[in-house]
Amino acid sequence: QVQLVESGGGLVQAGGSLRLSCAASGRTFSSYAMGWFRQAPGQERDFVAAISSGGGRTYYADSVKGRFTISRDNAKNTVYLQMNNLKPEDTAVYYCAGRSSYVRTYDRTGYDYWGQGTQVTVSS
Repeated sequence: QVQLVESGGGLVQAGGSLRLSCAASGRTFSSYAMGWFRQAPGQERDFVAAISSGGGRTYYADSVKGRFTISRDNAKNTVYLQMNNLKPEDTAVYYCAGRSSYVRTYDRTGYDYWGQGTQVTVSS
């Protein structure tokens, strides 16, 4: 069992930066691939980024490629999402999630564990 808790959200102006953190409980964190998703009001939960269990592979949605960076520190049981050059369309609740395999990481149905989400609001 893995429990995930996100933090780091907030209000930022367009062009600014935020770093989200997702702290995981449990000793098996290092065996899980991790992903970030986001959900805007009235929209589906969309894939943002994913990272393999060891951190050597990453994958991004086209909409954030070049602006967002996913990373992880397995010694701290934490995954991060560094978000730069934020845009108003990045406004959403951001969720981290964990899954046992690094396949179809863009598919939210394959994730076993989810955090409660953290709000990111980007003003224009």
